[in-house]
Amino acid sequence: MRVTILGATGRVGQAVLADALADGHNVSLLVRDAKRAKGILHQTSGTKNAVVGENVRMVEGDARIALDVEAALAGADVVFSALGTDGGNVLSESIPHVIEAMDKTGVSRLVTIGTAGILNSRVEPGRLRYESVESRRTQTRAAEEHRLVWDRLAETSLDWTIVCPTYLPDGDSTGVYRVEREFLPIDGRSISVGDTAAFAYLQLRDSTYNRVRVGICY
Repeated sequence: MRVTILGATGRVGQAVLADALADGHNVSLLVRDAKRAKGILHQTSGTKNAVVGENVRMVEGDARIALDVEAALAGADVVFSALGTDGGNVLSESIPHVIEAMDKTGVSRLVTIGTAGILNSRVEPGRLRYESVESRRTQTRAAEEHRLVWDRLAETSLDWTIVCPTYLPDGDSTGVYRVEREFLPIDGRSISVGDTAAFAYLQLRDSTYNRVRVGICY
């Protein structure tokens, strides 16, 4: 499988990258700093006993630039995005380019990391969690960015899945977690980076949660 990863230097992105390399997939990375990314890549290969070589292609660029995104997606079978809000508009500025590049290159499968804030509220029907009393956050900017991604994807015919973790501490994969379509499982409080990445990675080859948001927690 040929996987393009956006946001490979972040916590979830690194874990998905490690799994892809361990399984021997061809990986294309879009990174802003190739030198830093190479360091992470070598650390990742050492952790997972994977070989870093011809199966890895690195594109230095910016997800907010259409040509850079298209270059990173060239030849891909699937796309995984762990792009964060980065305190700005990275998500809303990049998603149109991702969609356009997927259309141009004929790639249909996209798995992306969202936030539990854009899942449906259980206590206030018709609202999302970040709009309801379920949210503990006073700032909604990040959730609004993730919502824009969801809105844009919903307008397409792409095969997308948005994995929506709640509080996301560091931690390895345990393989024991709960997921639910469109909602955060009841009493969900946290989910590790490792388990979030492991579940998201599985979705690259699984259409069970096609075109839905998926809440994940312990």
